[in-house]
Amino acid sequence: MSSAPKVASRRAFFSGLRGLNADTGGTQTPMVIRPPWAWQFDESCTACRDCIPACPENIIAIGKGGLPEIDFGKGECTFCDACADACSEPVFDRSVTAPWHLDVSVSSKCFAENGVYCRSCGDVCPESAIHIIPQLGGRARVLIDDDLCTGCGACFSACPVDAISIKPATEIAHG
Repeated sequence: MSSAPKVASRRAFFSGLRGLNADTGGTQTPMVIRPPWAWQFDESCTACRDCIPACPENIIAIGKGGLPEIDFGKGECTFCDACADACSEPVFDRSVTAPWHLDVSVSSKCFAENGVYCRSCGDVCPESAIHIIPQLGGRARVLIDDDLCTGCGACFSACPVDAISIKPATEIAHG
């Protein structure tokens, strides 16, 4: 019988960090993100679930309240309109310029901000909205350009330490 401690793989270690809150060590309670172009979603959606199989990225899932929500842990939104096309209710308003209003931020768990070379989020961003700026001492500053960021979520699933946070922005008047 060996008394040597079991050593977890690097992948297992970092997978274990996913979902932990950097400040408290507790599990994060994510805020609900509805599909793009959703307007008065909670009031208008009938929970028919037609949008779920329509999504080619498979990022729409049934939430705790029975209504569809976005799971960026499964991938990114390509804004293909398939969810809106599948819906027969007046839930989606594609006349608005922005598909949604999301706040994307980077927490203190970020490798780059802690001196570990990582460009995972910046490399996958289709809009080049993430800028990783080297600083003296080996650390980098990760900046998200709100004018370029579409909130697609590509950066979320790419981050090896779950340092990206995406949540609905403060309510913005419609129309």
